[in-house]
Formats: sequence, structure tokens, C-alpha cells
Amino acid sequence: MSGVAVVLPLFDAEGRVTGSEAVELNAPGPWTTPSGPITSRIAFAAAHVVPQVGAENVPGAPAVVDWDATLAYRHRIWEHGLGVADAMDTAQRGMGLDWAATQELIRRSAAEASSVGARVACGAGTDQLDPAVVAALEPGDAGLAVVTEAYREQVHVVQDAGAQVIVMASRALARVARGPEDYARVYDAVLAEAEQPVVLHWLGTMFDPALAGYWGSDSVDDATATFLDLIRAHQPRIDGVKVSLLDAAHEVGLRRALAALPASDDGVRPRLYTGDDFNYPELIAGDEQGHSDALLGIFAAIYPAASTALQAFDAGDAEGGHKILASTEALGRHIFAAPTYYYKTGIAFLSWLNGFQAGFSLVGGLHSGRSLRHLVELARLADGCGMLLDPPLAAARLRAFLTTNGAAA
Repeated sequence: MSGVAVVLPLFDAEGRVTGSEAVELNAPGPWTTPSGPITSRIAFAAAHVVPQVGAENVPGAPAVVDWDATLAYRHRIWEHGLGVADAMDTAQRGMGLDWAATQELIRRSAAEASSVGARVACGAGTDQLDPAVVAALEPGDAGLAVVTEAYREQVHVVQDAGAQVIVMASRALARVARGPEDYARVYDAVLAEAEQPVVLHWLGTMFDPALAGYWGSDSVDDATATFLDLIRAHQPRIDGVKVSLLDAAHEVGLRRALAALPASDDGVRPRLYTGDDFNYPELIAGDEQGHSDALLGIFAAIYPAASTALQAFDAGDAEGGHKILASTEALGRHIFAAPTYYYKTGIAFLSWLNGFQAGFSLVGGLHSGRSLRHLVELARLADGCGMLLDPPLAAARLRAFLTTNGAAA
């Protein structure tokens, strides 16, 4: 235990404060940084952006980013042996982070990664398109051409910055595609621009409802068949796939399908980067037929524990690695609970409690996306798995937060 106590409110089902509980915070977990590269798994943490506290980061306004705090957060992830996946939905792509700020984020993050020899991959999508333009697009050739050119622009921004490309799912493509053939047509053109193998991202509707019917079908089985056809057609250009459907059984099946593909000349097949922020412990631990690598938003919140777990896997201690990851699972499930769209609020709240940003805020005002009760429970769960890294600071900030929100004892 840390010797630091904080009084947390208790709530009824309707959110009324019904009492309080004095809690002595735990000491941080026994987290370690690696002495060399992590080799048993490839793991990316999808990092968030930190807003400038006094700026007009309100709904609909251009994002104003605190670059010092944002990049310092990435250096902490790199120091723990993980890669950074940047300009993803964790960084609020299409949810407050506009294209101008996204381009700067890609360039700055890639330059910082290069300066320390770290790994960075960045999302390329179509969110520079004006939502009004997208809303006016009709399914068919003209819309597909607009989407393809938008993808090409972003792919070149990422490649010119020196980062690996993650081809993100596109709301605009979901609107204009008439079926699986249109997805294949657009991705054929986009992958032709790739200078190095890319990561394909399949994002589920729990993260973004506008992506319903992606790959041309509401049937997951049919969509998976189209996805695999695309991978087979472009296998040398695909490093791996990130799947964010929160369906462990589906991911294992897809992982095995990828493992059954013919290997390249150097014995490599596309990787499965889990994006399952619910079931990541079992998926990363794997089974006798293989394991998933990781590209996870939750790793931005738990990177010290994630790194320590991966170090255990490297050392041959699969049980120990799984145990560490499993100790954070309840926190992950809470942060990513429905409506999953608002999970970024929890990542920013934990970042603030741990002293990595000056204020509890997100660009676009998205920090309002979770309730007081949700955030108090998040603090409890983070404490339970040793993820409050500076207990005195966390306690002080919790007290201030509870007072401001009318729930102090």
C-alpha cells in the first residue's frame, strides 16, 4: 500500500451519492522497462493527444494540441519498448482532431520516433473530406474516386513523414461503396501507393456506427471473406491487420486463416494485431497454434503493465505475462464499455491522474463523454491493478475533481 488515502463517493443506480468510502491507494505495480527490444510480440500503443488547457478545444473548433505533453507521452511509451500507433481513433480522428492537426501530429511523432530509433505507425484515412461533401456523395464511381484520392493524399503524408501506414476504415467509403467489389477497387488503388507493407484496420461499429456494412456486408462472415480475399491479393504489401470487433472467437479464426496463407520468401505471413480492448490478455498470450500481436488503445493507458507483461513473454514466462495482462482486464473493459465511442475520456482521465497532462480534457470537448460515477469507478479499477503511478498526486487530483463535481465527502 502507498500510505495515501482518498475518500471516494458511493452512488446508487440513478447516480445519487449515497455515502462514501475511505480508500488507501495501492503502490504502483512492479513495472519495469526493458533492457533491450521486446521480441516475442510486436506491440503498438495507440496514443491520445493532449489539448492545450486554455485553448478553445470545444465541439466543432479546430484542435489546439499541447505538443510538449503529447510528444512526452509518446516518449514514455517508447521507453517501455512499445511502438506508438498515432493518428488513430484514440487520437480522436474524426472525433475532434481535424486534418490540419492530424498532419502535424504525424510529422512530429514520426520525427520524435526517428530521433530515438523507435517504431511509429500512423493512420491514413479520408477524414479530410468535409462531412457535408461526404453526406452529398452518392454510391458509385464518382464517390469512389473522391474517396480514393483522399486515401492517396493521406498515405503520402504518412510515408513522407517516415512512418508506417495504417490504412484506416473510411466512413466515406462505407457511404459510397455498393458492395464488396467497390471496397476491393478502392483498396487496390490505395495499396498500390504503399512503399512499405501496411497495416489494414477493420474497425467495428461499436467504435464508429458510421462503419456499418464495412467490406460490403452486415454479415461478419461475408465481410471476413472479402477481407481475406483482399489480403491474398496484396499479401506482399500487408504487414498485418488490426481487428477491432471485440470478438475473441472471430479474431482467433482470422488469425488461423492468416497463418494458413503461403509464407513469403522470407517466411513471413501477415500478422494479426489485436484491437480487442476487452479480450487482449488471452489473445496476446495465445494458444498452441499462435498468438496475436497488439495495436491497442488500452495500451496507451496501461503501457507500464503491458511492457512488463511482454518482457515476461520474452523471458519464457507465458503464465506470468498473461497474469499481468489479466490484472488490467477489468480496467480495460470499463474504459471501453458501451458507448465505446467515449473510451478516450477514460484514457485522458487516467493520464491526468498520473500527471501526464495539466488538465482533464480532450480536444473537441470529448472529455464530457463519461459520467462522474464511471470515472470514479475507473479510478478504483486503476488503483486495483497498480496503474496509479503517483498515488499522492492521484489522490490530490481525485479530491479536486470530486469537489469540482459536487461529490466530495
